[in-house]
Formats: sequence, C-alpha cells, structure tokens
Amino acid sequence: MAAEFDTSHVKNIVLLGHAGSGKTTLAECFLFEAGLISRRGTIAEKNTVGDYHELEQERGNTIFSKLMHTKWRGYKINIIDTPGYDDFAGEVLSALRVADTGIMLLNAAMGVEVSTEVIWQYTERFKTPMIFAVNHLDDEKASFDDTVNEAKRHFGSNVTVIQYPLEQGEGFHRIIDVLRMTMYTFKDTGGKPEKLPIPPEEKEKADRLHKELIEAVAGNDETLMEKYFEKGELDEDEIRTGMKKAMINHDLFPLFCLSAERNMGSGRLMGFIDNVCPSADEIPPQVSVNGEIIPCDAGKPVCAFVYKAISEPHVGELSFMKVFSGTLKAGMDLLNETTGVSEKLNQLFVMEGNKRNNVGELSAGDIGATLKLKNTHVNNTLHERNVNYALQPIEFPAPNMSIAVRTVKKGEEEKLSAALHQLREEDPTLIVKVSSELKQTIIYCQGDMHLAVIKWKLQHQHRVDVVFEAPGIPYRETIRTAAEAVYRHKKQSGGAGQFGEVHMRIEPWYEGMPEPAGLNVRGRDTQELPWGGKLVFYNCIVGGAIDQRFLPSILKGVMQKMQEGPLTGSYVRDIRVSVFDGRMHPVDSNDISFKIAGLMAFKNAFQMAAPQLLEPVYQVEVLCPEDVTGAVMGDLQTRRALVEGMDAERNFTRIMAKVPLAEMNDYSSSLRSITQGRAKFKMQFYEYVIVPFEIQRKLTEQYNKTAKEEMVG
Repeated sequence: MAAEFDTSHVKNIVLLGHAGSGKTTLAECFLFEAGLISRRGTIAEKNTVGDYHELEQERGNTIFSKLMHTKWRGYKINIIDTPGYDDFAGEVLSALRVADTGIMLLNAAMGVEVSTEVIWQYTERFKTPMIFAVNHLDDEKASFDDTVNEAKRHFGSNVTVIQYPLEQGEGFHRIIDVLRMTMYTFKDTGGKPEKLPIPPEEKEKADRLHKELIEAVAGNDETLMEKYFEKGELDEDEIRTGMKKAMINHDLFPLFCLSAERNMGSGRLMGFIDNVCPSADEIPPQVSVNGEIIPCDAGKPVCAFVYKAISEPHVGELSFMKVFSGTLKAGMDLLNETTGVSEKLNQLFVMEGNKRNNVGELSAGDIGATLKLKNTHVNNTLHERNVNYALQPIEFPAPNMSIAVRTVKKGEEEKLSAALHQLREEDPTLIVKVSSELKQTIIYCQGDMHLAVIKWKLQHQHRVDVVFEAPGIPYRETIRTAAEAVYRHKKQSGGAGQFGEVHMRIEPWYEGMPEPAGLNVRGRDTQELPWGGKLVFYNCIVGGAIDQRFLPSILKGVMQKMQEGPLTGSYVRDIRVSVFDGRMHPVDSNDISFKIAGLMAFKNAFQMAAPQLLEPVYQVEVLCPEDVTGAVMGDLQTRRALVEGMDAERNFTRIMAKVPLAEMNDYSSSLRSITQGRAKFKMQFYEYVIVPFEIQRKLTEQYNKTAKEEMVG
C-alpha cells in the first residue's frame, strides 16, 4: 500500500513548554478539530490521547513524549507532545531532533518560566522554526502584554504578534488576527469561531501590529522589502512565503492566542501550520557525520533515524523513527550503520498515542514506528546497503543526581541488572554503573522526578522491589609530608622460605617537583592512576642491594595498597615513591616476598606522612527566578558552597558555585521545594580538594568503627 501522504504534505510539529502550559490539552484540540476524536479528553478525567500512561494519569503531568498524527486540509500533521519538567529533557531533545516546527506554549498567568528558557536553548541548538502560543488567556491572572514583553526580552524582537486578545480572564472569547485582519469570536464552548470585522476602536492598534508584521517579514527578504517599498503592502501569498523563509532561518517567531482548555484558537493555529509552517522537504537537509548531504527525497535511498524506544508489556520494544530519505516499506532489510547489523522491519505503524495503525510505507519526512528491532537503539541510523549514512546523534544532557540502588530481596540482583539495562535502552539520560570502589550500583539521572519514574518502572513493570540510598562519596587519600619506612618480610616454613627487605621514601607528588634529594636516581616510572592523579615510582637502589627484577613486584605491592588508603579505605593519589635500599636472600627472595615488603613499607610510611583526605567538588550552576535567589543562596551556603558569582538573565538569576559532592545528595528535591519547581541546576566534576579537619576526623572514625565491626563479625 503506497504512502497516503507524499513528503511535501507531511508536517512534523513538537509541542513545547513548561509543565502546566497546556501542551497535552492543545494536542487534544488538534485531534478534535481534525475529526480524529469525537470528544476532547481532559487531564482531570485522565482520558487524553497523549497522557495514556498509568504513571502520567497518576501524577497529572506528561512524562514521556508521545507521537500522534492528524489530517488537516490535505496535510498529515505529526504531533509530538513533550514533558515540561527539566528532569525529562531527554524526551524533549529527542522530539526536537525529528521535528520541523516547534510550538512553544506560554502560560499567560505565569509568563516565561524556567523550563521555557531551558527548552528554548535546545531549539536554538537545532535551529527549529518556532511558533509561540500564549495559552490560558481565560485565566483570571492572565496578562497577554506582560507575557509578550517577557517573551521579547527572553527570545528577542523576532517574536512577532500575529494575534492579540480583545479581552482576558473569564470573559476571553475574541481574538484579533493582524495577519488576516479579522476578528474571531468564539462561543463559550469554543470550536469554530465567527469571523467578524475588527471593531473601529481596535483598528488603529491592529493596523500598527499588521504593519510591524509586514516589516518583520520584509526585513528578512530583499525582494519582499523592495515590493513593500513599492506598494506599501504585501499580499497574502507574499507574506506566507516570506514568513516561512524567515521561520526556517530563525528570523521570525509568530505569536498566537489560545485557550486550549476551551478550544479557542486551535483551529486557526492548525491552519497556520498547514499554510505556512515548512514541510519536511523545505527545511535544510540532514548532513551526515561525514559531511554528506542527505536530501529529504522519497526517490533516494532509505535513511531512517531512531529517536526513541519504549518497551510495551506483551508486545516488546517499539522503536520510533523519522525517515529522512527514501521510502521506507514494511518488510525491508536495512543496515544499522552504528552496529553493522542487518534489521528487517516487518511492520510499520503510525501512532495515535498508545494506538498503532499498520501502514505499508512511510515517505521521506514522515515519522512512524516499528517493533522488535534486536540490535537497534536510540541514536542509531538505518539505511540501505548501497549507502553508508550516519546521522548526527542526539547529545543528551549530563546527569544532575546520583543514587545507589539495591534489591530488597537477596538473590534478585540479576533481575535488577536486566531491568536497569532495559530502562537504559529506553532512556539515554539514565546512566547505570556498578562501582567496585563504592561497592554499590549507582544510578545517575536528571533529578528526583526522573528518579521517581525509574522507581515506578522497576516496581510496576519489572516487578523488582528496590531500596534507594545515598551513594558513597569517592574520596581520595594523599599525604602532606615526606616519610621513610623499612619493612622486612621473612617467613620460614619447612622448605623454601620468603625474604624481602625494602627501604622506601614517600613524598607528596606535584607537577614539576625536583628529583629526590640525596638519592641516586636509576629509573623512573610514572603511573597515570585509573581513579585520577599519579604515582611516580623511582628506582634509587645502588650496588645491587635488591635485584632489578624485583622492582615490579615492589610496585605491585604499592599499587595494591593505594587501592585502600588507611583513613577511609579510599583510593590514594599523587604520591612519589623512592625505593633506595633493601636486602635480598639468594634462595628465599622471590616476587611475592618483595610485593608484601613493598606493600607494608608503603603502608607504614603513609601513616607517618600526615595522611590527608580529599573530596570531590562540583561546579554547580543554578538558574532561578529573581524572587527566590536569596533562598537558593542561603541553601547553598548550608552546603559548604563557595559562591563564585551571580549573573542577571532577564527575570532570572544564574548562580555559579563550587560545592562538595557530599553536600549535594538531596539537592534536586531541596531546590524544587524552595522554588516550587521554578528553578533548574546542572553540575559537573571540577576537582578534588582537602577535606576540613573535623570532617576528616569524623569520616576516619566511622571507617575504623566499621572495619572493627566487620572483623568481629
């Protein structure tokens, strides 16, 4: 069966905005206006097409991006609804990777919110053509003018008013459209409006905004500018062509009015989508990793990109993909450029939320799904064998939070491991590591809401009861002064014995330090330690006191002890070791003898060299509204933070600080509580620094107490 829509009649729209801005409700309006559904569902009634997942209905928020589609005036419009919380940024990024136009919803009662600002940065990365839609104009606190002014401050003067409301609050029911120079009047139930002339008292304002719109369109196209100077006006086709070009170039962002709740304004927005927004073959073509241009052409070789995967009970893994080139047909064998494995696409689907409709083909530019690809994952490119396309992968954000996880029941560790592997396949922003250092399985995620979803999936989908606990802190140990130690290992038991004596000096290592004083350097070995820092090992033996062949064994002993420092059992770093003397036995000396002697000499010297504990410090950046800056600063200061600066960014404050990792355990929850969810943060490792004396003493006492209990046990 041939594809129902060709490439030039496919539009891919992503709905964006802060939680509560009305994305899912607007999607319902689109589906209803197009006749795909006969009744609009609501968040309260838990019956929307988009938020079908049990967890979303439980929480009342979108958590996973959803693919829907509708047909409108000869076009197929694919609609991707996305979450509004920063914890689910991966869902937004994957949707933006395959969308051709974004609709950014602004809450007229709240203005530009933090998540809106963050999402905007992602749209800038992809250069996605954007529309703004001011929603909730029927809210009693709605302020259209304030919202527009904020949008212009945040996103630039390219935000251009297409519509404005004649009234706001509960009485909202009329919209002035300055592109069509028409007034839309809605019944209380919304739906299709009555088109009326603009009232005389609004004519001056509408004319002014119309002129601003025409100048904005003409200002980005020399040909249109000349026509505008000649005629003083542009006709509708010229405006449409100019707006599309300006949107593709990110030079103009049209702004519309809505009440999605009452279905006022959604039909006009859909009309603009099919009339002005670029189709899949009108935006700049994809460029492969190798710099090859991949035209969006149904007649070219097939190239598809997997942007999302979900696992459905009793069905298996569902892979969502956009066809960037060619015509994808059910039954095709394609090559996975990333894994080199051939995949057969037995079935193709178009999606309506959780409903799958079989199709025979998907043309270039279209988005659909397939089932049970064995070796294909998010960010993989599938293509025909006569080409070797590799599309640019999505760059997902680094995690902001870490937590340790373990099973409630003994013996379910493998079950947990398999479950986490499956979750990782579905969610590239989740990272899982088994830490031999901390003896824990660590989950790295975006925040406490992200973690709550992970826990829910583990318990409800994978039937694994888990406990989350604070992850251990990867402390490091080093020394502050030089020390020397001698250790003789001697063991006699019947036959051959063991003998090895090592004289060793250890010193704090730093880049560019002079050679060991008073010693005759015969050799040097610099070890880049897997856990960071260095061990510099010197051979300073004169006169053959220890045979050269035993030096690697001494180094092995030192390295073994460096994996368990005496203060807290943490890794040791940045030490210089000089072996300058010793003794050996012609019969009893062997590798094991010198390994033990080296280990014990290092241990004894380390304890005499003023051991020092180091802790990881992270660079933390918080973006929060101005009115909660003081509270955020106060909380950071209780966490031993070193605040390095603050920048004003429109109505937000960006705070930069360095904070010990040990103090960041509950930060995601705390920040959400302090700011009512209106702030976001990111963090990345910066350096290791000296732990304050009192904290070092406390940690050392805890370690010694635990070690004694384990010995007694």
